[in-house]
Amino acid sequence: MRDLAKLPKAHLHLHFTGSMRHPTLLELARRDGIHLPDALAEDWPPQLSAADEKGWFRFQRLYDVARSVLRTEADVRRLVREAAEDDKRDGSRWLEIQVDPSGYGARFGGITAFTELVLDAVAVASREVGIGMAVIIAANRTRHPLDARTLARLAAQYAGRGVVGFGLSNDERRGATADFAPAFRIAERAGLLLDPHGGELVGPASVRSCLDDLHAGRLGHGIRAAEDPALLDRLVSQDVALEVCPVSNVALGVYSDPASVPLPDLLAAGATVALGADDPLLFGSRLTGQYATMRAAHGLDDAALAALACCSVRASRADDDQKALWRREIAGWLG
Repeated sequence: MRDLAKLPKAHLHLHFTGSMRHPTLLELARRDGIHLPDALAEDWPPQLSAADEKGWFRFQRLYDVARSVLRTEADVRRLVREAAEDDKRDGSRWLEIQVDPSGYGARFGGITAFTELVLDAVAVASREVGIGMAVIIAANRTRHPLDARTLARLAAQYAGRGVVGFGLSNDERRGATADFAPAFRIAERAGLLLDPHGGELVGPASVRSCLDDLHAGRLGHGIRAAEDPALLDRLVSQDVALEVCPVSNVALGVYSDPASVPLPDLLAAGATVALGADDPLLFGSRLTGQYATMRAAHGLDDAALAALACCSVRASRADDDQKALWRREIAGWLG
């Protein structure tokens, strides 16, 4: 079996805070005297479940603690650079990192100032590490839809200047997806990729709403579209790619084990699937780990894994010349 870390690929589903290295979290917490819960310290990675509201609240609390250790501009730049280094080590040629500036605005001079800091950090890391990078600005569905409109206008302001998409994250069970449609229309007019989360904690109805109400061009997760063949056919016909994160699906209790993740069903239907790591800080597995987990769970051969890598490249917002180069590199890995 070929080395999956050497398989060229694109990474389309990685959250900003969740990309942090665990040793970096520990170091920054010690520096500022921040007490970390055992689940982020001695007992890492945490045992998680999002089967009910209490489980999701625990997951979100750990996420908020991790966010709190980022105190300085240097911390932000370090996180971005280490994410780039980790992805390059995993064979990634292109990384789209997703961030909600409203979670950091108060500490970094407002959401515009923080966005500009992240975009500069991404440009520097991309150049110095040697990996393509872009940003997706995401709204939080647990906040008011008017906040999402503010973030959509912010994303539109930087369209073509490092921001390639607009998303919607957090607990799918909170808020009505349709309420965020006005924000997505702002992003759509700016020519941004529309990339909401859907179809993980909630079933096919969530995916359908993302398509109908938000005009999704790509879906964060979308794994549970496998439960509705007609919906899956629609995703294929509309060429809506799915960012599948199998390790986090299992960790959050969506599926009992990796073998239960219905990746083969998606592939058999012709879906475009890009594997993603979601939040390595909380789930303990980075990009290559997703490929290795699916190889082991479903017996995928190298040709199938190369096809997945090609899907990730095709669904990315990189330019066509880069995509063509990476497809040749994937063929070289397989050949």
